[in-house]
Amino acid sequence: MNIMNRTKKDIAAAVAESVNLSKKDAETAVNVVFDVIAETLKDGGEVSIAGFGKFSVAEKAARTGINPATREKIEIAASKSPKFKAAKTLKDEIK
Repeated sequence: MNIMNRTKKDIAAAVAESVNLSKKDAETAVNVVFDVIAETLKDGGEVSIAGFGKFSVAEKAARTGINPATREKIEIAASKSPKFKAAKTLKDEIK
């Protein structure tokens, strides 16, 4: 297993091995965690995991931009995107 690039399936397998669960049960648990995070963000909330970090939603206001090909002004719609801020503990671990 390449530890440099893990998939959700790899994470589930590691959870299964660590806590003695079946791979299917671990995969279900991992999916539920990600689903809860996604649903919370979708509803405009934040998810804080002590020692790991905080997931939130960044809102970008509508703005006027320029099409680089035509130099024509264009309107860029407001948007939302997920954001992650690592906790100090996690930052210290990866130094």
